[in-house]
Amino acid sequence: MVVTVVVKPGSRKGPRVEVTADGGLIVFVREPPAEGRATKAAGEELARHFGVPRSHVTLISGATSRHKRFRIS
Repeated sequence: MVVTVVVKPGSRKGPRVEVTADGGLIVFVREPPAEGRATKAAGEELARHFGVPRSHVTLISGATSRHKRFRIS
């Protein structure tokens, strides 16, 4: 499955995943958007949300963007 998410780095609400009214996902993480730390934290939070190991969550696109696509296997 491929999911598109919006990552909110440096958020006080994080770490957590919210589902929007239209079915989109917003991932709130406390890590700053530097050196890929927010992206890594978003992957870890998605793994927790879907109940899969972190190794089953792969970034497909959006490494430097707030809009990212992850493959969940």
